[in-house]
Amino acid sequence: MPKVIWVVEDDESISALLEAVLVTAGYTVNCFYTGEKALKELITAIPDLILFDIMLPDIDGNTAVKLIRQNSRYKDIKIIMLTALGTDEDKIKGLDAGADDYITKPFSVPELCARVRANLRGAEKTQEDIVKYKDLILDYKKYKATINNIDIALTQKEFKLLKILVVNKERVVEREELLVSVWGYDYIGETRTLDIHIGTLRQKLKDNAAAPEYIKTVRGVGYSFLGGE
Repeated sequence: MPKVIWVVEDDESISALLEAVLVTAGYTVNCFYTGEKALKELITAIPDLILFDIMLPDIDGNTAVKLIRQNSRYKDIKIIMLTALGTDEDKIKGLDAGADDYITKPFSVPELCARVRANLRGAEKTQEDIVKYKDLILDYKKYKATINNIDIALTQKEFKLLKILVVNKERVVEREELLVSVWGYDYIGETRTLDIHIGTLRQKLKDNAAAPEYIKTVRGVGYSFLGGE
């Protein structure tokens, strides 16, 4: 069954181009010209991926994505921001809002298709609902983390970071891999955001439980969970 992609774009010419390209690639495509219309449609239908413009005539794309991510019913939807706003600050806002990837206009059609395929492949990967390590438990469906039955209040990105480190506890996870997995391709080389999130994550783990320092820094390479123990 073809994957369903929604295009939320108020420029009709761009919307038509995206629809033609994606239909040719074998996807089922629905186009919306406002964010409000797309949000209303989510009540009755859930796509596999949404291409979201930021500059929309009603609700802006970042706000719409935040609203989508607040509902666990939509947690499996992949979202790619597609916009002319291409500064680092714009990208940070879009990815922090909950987008999985970010593409700036004008865009390359082959790159767009590759990004769509990559994000949909990630959605298809089977994942364990529960990940455990000693006294730490991660519930992937609920985005919930506990240590010794104490809830740890983590943001979505903090949870993703922790899960990647736990699942790969037998090795050091490089910075670039963490950036791509949690923030997207455009963050390769941008380490400040990663360092800030790792620092906050460490502090939350320390504050909420009598636990060792779970996350170890491997200087010049990346991070490991309990030093790879």
